[in-house]
This record gives sequence, C-alpha cells and structure tokens, in this order.
Amino acid sequence: MQFRPLKVADAYEFTPRAFPDERGLFVAPFQEEALLSATGHPMRVGQTNHSVSRRGTIRGVHFADVPPGQAKYVYCPAGSLLDVIVDVRTGSPTFGQWDSVLLDVKDFRAVYVAEGLGHAFVALEDNTAMAYLCSEPYNPSGEHGISPLDPALDLPWPAELTPIVSEKDRSAPTLAEAAAQGLLPSYADCTAYYEKLRSAHR
Repeated sequence: MQFRPLKVADAYEFTPRAFPDERGLFVAPFQEEALLSATGHPMRVGQTNHSVSRRGTIRGVHFADVPPGQAKYVYCPAGSLLDVIVDVRTGSPTFGQWDSVLLDVKDFRAVYVAEGLGHAFVALEDNTAMAYLCSEPYNPSGEHGISPLDPALDLPWPAELTPIVSEKDRSAPTLAEAAAQGLLPSYADCTAYYEKLRSAHR
C-alpha cells in the first residue's frame, strides 16, 4: 500500500493495491502496517460508522475535543465523494488550510484524519457510501463543527452540485467564530497527544 502526507499536517492519503479477476475484485482499504509507517502508532478502533448520501450532500466540517479527540480512517465502498480535511488546530503551521482527496471505487483510496483535524465530504453521485474507522466512540459533549460553507475557507465544493446540508452543519459557526468562542483544539495539545500515542507503541 502506498501513502503520502497531505498538505494539512497529520493527515495522509493511502492507496491500496486492488486485485480484480473474473469473479470481481478484492481490495484491503485499511492496512495497519501502512498506517504505522505514516503515523508512528497504531489506531485503536472504538467505533465504525457507515453513511449513505445523495448526490450533493455535504457532511461536516466535524472535529472533536483533544484529548482524546477522534481520529478517522475513511474510505468509499460505493459511489464517489470528495473528502476534505481542514486544519482547525489553533497554533498549527497549517491552521485554516485544507486539502482534498477523491475517494471512489476505482482507486479505493483512503484518508487518515488525525485527532483535532476537521473532516467533511461531498457525495458526487447518488447512493454514495462512506465507511469510517474511528479511534473513539461518538461523544456528543465533545463533538463540534464549523460551517462547510464558511466563505473564508472557500472549500472545494463542486459548483455544478446543489449542496444538501443539515441544519446543524449549516448553522455551525465559521472558523473565525469558533476560534473566538474557544471551541477549537490547540496544536500543542494535539501534538502532545500524538506523541503519547507513539510513546505507548515504542
């Protein structure tokens, strides 16, 4: 499996090898050895999530308090989507920046989103499925969001799609408002937590 770091620090794209034959296809979207090589620590799986979305549906931008936060390893088992990672960690050298990866059933790429980073995606076709491995269970009191339509972020939602956004995500604060409200995780807390995970693995 190949991997590469994304523009947003502590996020990675993974590309597995697929094995097609006359029966169909086999692929392993998650491989622990590749994740270890990228991050220096294994990923605990506390919960798995699965969503199915109509074309144009935008989910996110979501993030969680750190510690413990919630790392995500995501891939697309049906349809296609544009996955977007936003650095919402105050003090980060890439704060306010984003990167995107096309996830589909052609290349079976996956994305790792470290604790403290913001995550969102848009479905590019009907019945698009997203599968998530999450390092921690859902914790409503520690979960937050910023608006995926924040004009200052200018996220790469395709202009030809009519966005379908939940009321919760639509009414979420902008990145600047979330920072002013003290909702954002700090880069120092996040990097200390990443080092704790690496130290536990050594």
